[in-house]
Amino acid sequence: LRQGADSARGDDTSKLKTLVSEWVNHEFKPNPPVDMDDKHTHGFINDACGKLLCPTELDWNSPAVRAGIRDRAEGYIVTDLSFPAYLYEKYTANSDNLEEGLFKGKILIQSYKAVFTSPSSAKDVEGDGDGADVIENNRRAKKTTSTIKVKKHVTQIIKMDKVSPRSIAYIACQVRFALSSITSWRSVNGDFDYVQFWQTIVDFFKRPPGRDAQRRVTRLLEWWTR
Repeated sequence: LRQGADSARGDDTSKLKTLVSEWVNHEFKPNPPVDMDDKHTHGFINDACGKLLCPTELDWNSPAVRAGIRDRAEGYIVTDLSFPAYLYEKYTANSDNLEEGLFKGKILIQSYKAVFTSPSSAKDVEGDGDGADVIENNRRAKKTTSTIKVKKHVTQIIKMDKVSPRSIAYIACQVRFALSSITSWRSVNGDFDYVQFWQTIVDFFKRPPGRDAQRRVTRLLEWWTR
């Protein structure tokens, strides 16, 4: 089971390494561009990847912030305790309401679709505000398979009819790795703990503090699934 899970994760990692690079280059047009075959061109050394990886409480547009993160200066060390910009709609957080736009980042949604439905479905994400449309993708797939033999996507194989917190957390970790400069998967990368990052995201959905927060989380998951 573990071997199968590791193999699937490796396939997803390889797929997203290429796709995320393409999406970043298309949307941000960094110079030099992100090289999908060279992870050393990713991470905070690259302005586009750095912007997406930057904790939302810091302003990547500030030269002092960019230098501080790259030098790992005190006050600028990036850990799993902060949510990175790529998780947010328009890659920007509202400091007065940190839940606004959270888990609605375009690259996050594209990556989710690429893994759980198909890379081609990720192209349907024209901008922020598009959910994963798991139900609609399953409906289309069933209609297609009734007339022509095609390869099933992951949501069909595992009979997934709604988006789960764990699946969002999994993709968030995969996107973080794709944007980073590390070349091989490991649960802890310097100051960043992927396991704790995954758990923090799951807890956001599973352990909301109160009824109002629970309603917001429910609406967010419905938005993802719709």
